[in-house]
Amino acid sequence: MALKSTVFKFSLNLADLDRQLYDDFSLTLARHPSETDQRLMLRVLAFALNAGPGLEFGRGISTEDEPDLWRKNLAGDIELWIELGTPDPERLRKACRRSDTVYLYCYGDRATPVWWEKHASALRRFENLEIWQIPDQDSSQLADMASPGAALHCTVSDADILVISGQLQATIKPTLLYSASNG
Repeated sequence: MALKSTVFKFSLNLADLDRQLYDDFSLTLARHPSETDQRLMLRVLAFALNAGPGLEFGRGISTEDEPDLWRKNLAGDIELWIELGTPDPERLRKACRRSDTVYLYCYGDRATPVWWEKHASALRRFENLEIWQIPDQDSSQLADMASPGAALHCTVSDADILVISGQLQATIKPTLLYSASNG
């Protein structure tokens, strides 16, 4: 018998001081049986960092032709494509061709540097790609908040993120690995 996905519903109160965005969101995510709490919560974090009209979660990690999150315009063109992890560079190349902007949020303190060293030269040619690394310690604190029905309060200021859920708190300090504007 195949394992079923677990549905998580979150309420997200977002105060993004960097973008002057203050809003509340009701999020429903299906966690694939092979997905970790860390990855689930990083999807929520990616939503918070890019929240805005039309941002949607993709159908999940078992769907190859969709990202973790995306935003399309009214014509159906992809404006924003968001990936998590350390994907194959070919997947990112296709994403960069299909979308105006591609964000990648890497995690895994051991895997990310090895992946980046191996693929950096190929990925630096994409002018619409931005790559961030989320430290393991930060994402572990975030993973502890993975609870169906959790109320999350997220504040973004100077690219640092504070997430609070009940008595739990996580401070996320992403590191920019690559942006065409920064080389």
